[in-house]
Amino acid sequence: MARPPLLDKRIAYQFKSGALREQALTHRSFGSPHNERLEFLGDSVLDCVISDELFGLFPAIPEGQLTKLRASLVRKESLSALAEELGLSELLRVDRPALANGGGNSPAMLADTLEAVFGAVFLDGGYEAARQVIRHAFKARFAQLDPDKPAKDAKTLLQEFLQQGKHKLPAYRVVATKGAAHSQTFEVECVVEDMALSAQGSGSTRRIAEQNAAGKILKQIGR
Repeated sequence: MARPPLLDKRIAYQFKSGALREQALTHRSFGSPHNERLEFLGDSVLDCVISDELFGLFPAIPEGQLTKLRASLVRKESLSALAEELGLSELLRVDRPALANGGGNSPAMLADTLEAVFGAVFLDGGYEAARQVIRHAFKARFAQLDPDKPAKDAKTLLQEFLQQGKHKLPAYRVVATKGAAHSQTFEVECVVEDMALSAQGSGSTRRIAEQNAAGKILKQIGR
């Protein structure tokens, strides 16, 4: 028996349409059909499934808390990290110049690809199939949710940690920008001077790049 394609194995779903699978993993720089329309669809499917799951998991909490929990799960940084865990960066089809400019590892690009995969599953197998794939992918994250302590972004966590230890606040600076104006990737350095720590992060916006750099600092200090 032939081994299942890597994507199918990693998301625990067997595509009926190989063309949809391939399209979901194709960046527009590589050619057409690419995954931007699937990303548009997958973004909506993801929001619906996550909302449905949170509604069932936390029947007693108000809408405002549910909204914060959903935002913590579907923000670009979270989706990019999940895409990395699923190994999508090695499956994504992107042209060599874009890859050389950091495209294949762009957090925004990986997040978009994950949403495209969810959109492709929806078209291939319907809502219930997409729901099962998303539930499987987010299983560990659902288990870690605490409605009384909504997840904070990396910059906020780093700032709070430094303030508690009476350290200087981190400094962020853009060290490079790559790519065309409409699809730039920012490289940002985060420096915590009095702890002699520094890290660089990348992203399609300066904010995303700062968040990724702050996340690397948090890992260095074991947070």
